[in-house]
Amino acid sequence: MDRNKNLIELAKKDKVWDMVVIGGGASGLGVALDALSRSLDVALFEKADFAKGTSSRSTKLVHGGVRYLAQGEIGLVLEALKERGRLLKNAPHLTSNQPFIIPLYGFLDRWKYSIGLKIYDWMAGKLRLGKSRYISRKDTIDRLPMIKTEGLKGGIVYHDGQFDDARLALMVAKTCNSMGGCLVNYCGVNKILKDINGKIYAVQVKDELSGEKHVVKAKSVINATGVFANKILKMDEPDIGKMIQPSQGIHLVIDRSFLGGKDALMIPQTSDGRVLFAVPWKGKLVLGTTDTLREKAKMEPKPLESEIQFILETAEHYLVKAPTKKDVLSVFAGMRPLAAPKESGAKTKEISRSHKVVISKSGLITLTGGKWTTFRKMGEDTVDKFYKLHQQQPVESDSSDIKLHGFTKTSEEGHWKSYGSDAKRIKKLASGNQAWNEQLHPDYPHLAAEVIWAVREEMAMKLEDILSRRIRLLILDAQAAKDCAPKVAMLMAEELGKDEDWIKKELEDFNKLADKYLI
Repeated sequence: MDRNKNLIELAKKDKVWDMVVIGGGASGLGVALDALSRSLDVALFEKADFAKGTSSRSTKLVHGGVRYLAQGEIGLVLEALKERGRLLKNAPHLTSNQPFIIPLYGFLDRWKYSIGLKIYDWMAGKLRLGKSRYISRKDTIDRLPMIKTEGLKGGIVYHDGQFDDARLALMVAKTCNSMGGCLVNYCGVNKILKDINGKIYAVQVKDELSGEKHVVKAKSVINATGVFANKILKMDEPDIGKMIQPSQGIHLVIDRSFLGGKDALMIPQTSDGRVLFAVPWKGKLVLGTTDTLREKAKMEPKPLESEIQFILETAEHYLVKAPTKKDVLSVFAGMRPLAAPKESGAKTKEISRSHKVVISKSGLITLTGGKWTTFRKMGEDTVDKFYKLHQQQPVESDSSDIKLHGFTKTSEEGHWKSYGSDAKRIKKLASGNQAWNEQLHPDYPHLAAEVIWAVREEMAMKLEDILSRRIRLLILDAQAAKDCAPKVAMLMAEELGKDEDWIKKELEDFNKLADKYLI
């Protein structure tokens, strides 16, 4: 992906795009992918970096949603299970089959969870990832070596998907780019332009890096900005009510040894009725999540002390060695774009996770709600509305069968897997330059060549882009990310043609950000 080349394309005054998508997270990228599969002309703008917000702060699960089944959201679970199967098929380099174990401490639990998970298996049909089954107390302890054994009766094994959220976003962006889409990060929409009839015909965008502004004409504008959807809606209709209710979820990352084994732990009912996961991911253990109503949407939400305590205290009930604040390598928070409840006082866990597509009087199409697993279907439903708005016969969607960039059936091992077929090219870069063949940090496998690759091929413009979303180090180990930041900044500056002042500013900004990920 070449940002400069895409900016030149956007600057063409006479160009009218079929669709302008605002937002470069899961929602916006799903819309762009589906629209391009139907041969529509698409431009996408992201004010920050791709997946900068919620889309890089998930629990790293591609799942049908076991708890949604308990809440009676049958349609949502069916849709998600179908999309889960498609995603694992279309992006094997970014996804995997993850076994989960629910530990059983009560006699009735075995039948309650066995029946529920058999229904879950049945709903997945041919796209099922594995059969759920009961395992003995001994097998549960063998597979979860650090689980508390007092009162343990056995366990239920079930299967769901796991993925790398930020890298999936990037691979979808690269796929869209290769299909003719024009995607630009660090380019925000700051004005919606309407004709005399009050219909949108263009947007004004601002390059956040150069300050340049462009007017981009389009037949339709899609608001796919997640928790920030209200902001775009107010740009369109200043007096409009609140459509999105942000809900915060945090995760703690600790050493994998706290759980042991390769299986993930699922606690189906915590003290406040939510579920809690302990998921092995990239050599660490991700604990989460919470569901806390927040008034304001923020790009970098701050984890609350009560949320951190809730996760640590819940983990303490189930793990032999209780993790403490000192054991936390990184804490990250994201915000879910829930549909604002009609009744005040509704609990966040009771608000539906299904998505909704709304058309405003001006023709603005807004996509709200949803989750990563169903991002493609969300896109398909949104593009269907585009045809409805323009009273056109819909072209059939072809996005369900698109193999995402990097697709390969023979992925490299370890951290190279998430690059898919690109891994060989990065290794070739490393072998041709001794300095690029060096590790960025002694405790992690990432090479300097990956920084060069991220700048040249993955539109990385800032230090944070690489350390948080290209190689995921900030999410896994915030202190390690800070330690190798100077080296990464120097490599980027050389590649981008930046000076010492740029390096200094980037390091200041990044260290300030990384401190928020440390407890």
